[in-house]
Amino acid sequence: MGLDLNPIGQILPSAGKANDSGLAAGNLADNFDTFLRLLTSQLQNQDPLNPMDSQEFVTQLVQFSSVEQQIAQTRSLDALLALQGANAAMSAAGYVGRDVTVSADTAEFKDGKARWSYELPRSTQRTDLTISDSAGRVVAALPGQTGSGKHDFVWDGRDAAGNAMPAGVYSLQVTARDSEGEEVKAAVRISGRVTGVDLSGGEARVELGAIKAPFVNVIAVREAGA
Repeated sequence: MGLDLNPIGQILPSAGKANDSGLAAGNLADNFDTFLRLLTSQLQNQDPLNPMDSQEFVTQLVQFSSVEQQIAQTRSLDALLALQGANAAMSAAGYVGRDVTVSADTAEFKDGKARWSYELPRSTQRTDLTISDSAGRVVAALPGQTGSGKHDFVWDGRDAAGNAMPAGVYSLQVTARDSEGEEVKAAVRISGRVTGVDLSGGEARVELGAIKAPFVNVIAVREAGA
């Protein structure tokens, strides 16, 4: 009787692709049950004069054991990630009311001003600042500082024609090149007081008014008003 004992070949791809360890464990249990039924049937119907090679199903059992251990490790890792996420959420909630600096290129324009800072790792030949609205439309283009280090930039809300733009969220893009024409990467940041924490998504986000930034992007925390 020529039954093919290879259910492990089906569980390995699904276990590798599945993000849910519970689903992978269910697939493993189903495949292992099928494997045992096939093995029992083959043992009952084998030719007594030509018995099956026991090494094949022993190898299958070893493979099942290996996959089961991998799924158990994945479950442990999922639990650690969940714990880490809970700790991050609790830490983020503790930032409410504090002043923070966040790695982000979007800022809220209100009360006639929008504030950013950008840091150049070295001096540049030319630095251009481009401001876009929430729809991605460029509303202003201004020259920036060329010296290395941190630079504060305050936008007065005027577009290229001098018209006052409405309150809202705007983004800043810094394009810089050195004397050799090589691009110089600038780190763009915003600062403000944390007014809330959003835990509705897959990661905690701090709220600075209308701006929401991932908690992991917070690079400095200070007491309010310090």
